[in-house]
Amino acid sequence: MEGIEYSTQPFEELYEVFEEIGSGQFAVVRRCVEKATCNEYAAKYIRKRRVASSRRGLPLEAIAREVRVLQRLDKHQNIISLHQVFDNGQHVILVLELVRGGELFEHISERERLSEEEASAFLHQILQGLSHMHSKGIAHLDLKPENVLLLSKNRQHIKLIDFGLSREITKAEEVRDLMGK
Repeated sequence: MEGIEYSTQPFEELYEVFEEIGSGQFAVVRRCVEKATCNEYAAKYIRKRRVASSRRGLPLEAIAREVRVLQRLDKHQNIISLHQVFDNGQHVILVLELVRGGELFEHISERERLSEEEASAFLHQILQGLSHMHSKGIAHLDLKPENVLLLSKNRQHIKLIDFGLSREITKAEEVRDLMGK
């Protein structure tokens, strides 16, 4: 992928891969542990489209756009961080910060009620993440409760995830695109 540095070493030489922790239309996310440091991460395996006319997998340009967005967003406290990128031929593997608290949507659904203080804290963090994205000229374009994760079950710290539909935009540019499912 042009302009993107990815490791050429076999992913499994550097990481132990464990259970599936999430999935989407073109990607599967598995927990992994970096062998050298014993640090845990989430490995997002994105299937590459082999033939332009195929519906299986994502075009390389779309994968590269997501990687560039994650790289530009640096390490913000409310945005999932990118650790490394691999290409094994069939998949591009994004090694991401591991977030264990589950979806904000599930957290809210399980509760009988959410206090105004809790709701305000979640909203404040979402807006901080979006403000950071917008300051870098990036629009998320798929913001929904399923794309907001809790850092851990017992903390109210959230992370924005899933930048597959995100776009770099300029103030002079009008963006019109069909998004979502």
